[in-house]
Formats: sequence, structure tokens, C-alpha cells
Amino acid sequence: MKSRTIIAFPNQDIDYSYNIKSALFGVAVGDALGVPVEFLSRETIRKNPVTDMIGYGTYNLPAGTWSDDSSLTFCLAEALTQEFNLHIIAQNFMKWNYGNYWTARGFVFDIGMATQQAIDRLDKGEQPESAGGTDETSNGNGSLMRILPLLFYLLDKPIDERFNITKQVSSITHGHIRSIIACFYYLEFAKQLLEGKDKFDIYRNMQTEITHHLITLSINPGEIEVFNRLLKGDIDKIPEEKIFSSGYVLHTLEASIWCLLTTNNYEDSVLKAVNLGQDTDTTAAVTGGLAGLLYGFDSIPKKWLRQIARYDDIVDLAERLGDRRKFM
Repeated sequence: MKSRTIIAFPNQDIDYSYNIKSALFGVAVGDALGVPVEFLSRETIRKNPVTDMIGYGTYNLPAGTWSDDSSLTFCLAEALTQEFNLHIIAQNFMKWNYGNYWTARGFVFDIGMATQQAIDRLDKGEQPESAGGTDETSNGNGSLMRILPLLFYLLDKPIDERFNITKQVSSITHGHIRSIIACFYYLEFAKQLLEGKDKFDIYRNMQTEITHHLITLSINPGEIEVFNRLLKGDIDKIPEEKIFSSGYVLHTLEASIWCLLTTNNYEDSVLKAVNLGQDTDTTAAVTGGLAGLLYGFDSIPKKWLRQIARYDDIVDLAERLGDRRKFM
């Protein structure tokens, strides 16, 4: 399937709403596909693979229900419809956690430990850029899963600024350099998808561009080496049994790129992600965000979109962020 992209350069005549809608629904549909089987092992799912949007399961919720992955993505997108402000982003995260803001069914039913701890620190007055954990054990996928809307704020900025802003937004919940690099890699990959580049060309570009930029920042070489399967290898040639799908940020990033590179359409990419097992909703949400951008909103099966909770609200959010993007 051919991708539909709109080249993302400064132009007030560009309709960014389509790309934003592709990204937001790409995340939400992947998320909702994974929610019913979250925490199930790959071996268990292999006995009854996910092939369609289903309901109930792990959380006993109707089909089309998305989780914290999409909620926090929408909270970030909502904040970006205004002037960029870390405090507004942080406030939206607190409104979600404590007030059910941007939830699928009116209540929070899933939240990562590091994210919960960071939001609790925010509630106690911690500054947003220092609320996220900075120790090595605080490298869950909680900032990666919600970072995609930031792409539309960063598009026209130089790479140094893109990295620094990504660091700030990740650090609201995840402040370790590993989580920050994962978010940066993901957004840089997404940026080149918007520019209409081939996904394999982008993968090669990332190996040069990301590595070079991290070296210029004098980041601990050991932290760069952690990403070697992406930055030096051919991840699409790695067999499935060596692709991991836990809640660890590196596993989620690697799995999402692997799913994108080893499939040829939105549906196959997100189903492949779900069927990896374990952190099914996040792996599929992160994969789905990229696949949505690559193949376009029109590629997402309509039968799935019809089931997505708060469909009209998500469309409205995409349109409002698109309007704001024209003046960023």
C-alpha cells in the first residue's frame, strides 16, 4: 500500500490535520487492539492470535477501549493546541490521573509505576522537567508511548532544539538519558516519515544522524551502545524470538521499528506488535503511531475506527492541533 504523506515544511496552506489524525488514531487503534491481551505471553497469544479488534479480556472492557498510552498522548496533544508550556502538559497529566481527563471510558484503569510516581511528585509541587525518575531502573516505556504529538511542534526546529525539547517533555515522567534517546530516535524517525522518505532509507539515516548527534552531545558512550541493534545492525533481519516486548523502553522502541520494517501496511504492523505479547497495548500503540504516519489515516481499517472510544473527540483534537500547527 502506498503511503499518503503531506510534506511537513512551514506553510500555512498545508492541512496538517490529516497527518495529525493519522498519528493520533494510529496510536489509539494499536493501543485498543492490545488492551484485551495485555500481559499475556507470546506463547499464550500464539495459541489464539489477535486478528481483529476484540473486547474484554485483561480489563473486561468493551472493544475499542484505549489505555494510558493514548490518554497521555491526547493530553500532550491537547497541551500543544496552546503555547508550548511544560506546566500545561504536566497539568494535563495530573488532570488525567486524578480527574479522569482524556480517558476512554471515564476512568483510569492502567498506569505505569514510574509515571504514577512522577505525577505524584508533580502534584506535590515538583517542577515538570525534574519530576521524572533519573535512575537506570526508571526506563519503562511511559514517555515513549505518549511522545508522538510533540513531532508537530518540533518540525521546523534545528536538531539541537528538537533534542532539548524532547528531553524536557520526556523528563516530566522519565528523565533518564535512555528514555530520552528512545523518544528522540522515535520522533526523528517520524519526522522523516512525514517528509515522505522510504522507511528503510530512514532506518539507515537514523544510524548516521542519531549516532552523530549523540556523540556531539558527549553522551556516555555506554548509553549509545545500548541502542546498537538499531544504530549499527539490521533489526528487520532479527528473528521474532529475539525481539522483546516487555515494558522496557528499549524493547518497545526496537519492537516498533521491527514491526514497521517487516510489514507493508498498517493492519499487519499493529497486529504483529500485539501478537508479540506482554506489553501489547504499548508496543502496538508505538508501532501504530509510525504506521499511521507512513500509510495514512485512510489505511486504518474502518471497522476498527468505528469501534474506537471517543472517535469524534479525537477527530476534533486533531483538527485543533492542526489549526495550531499552522502558526507554530
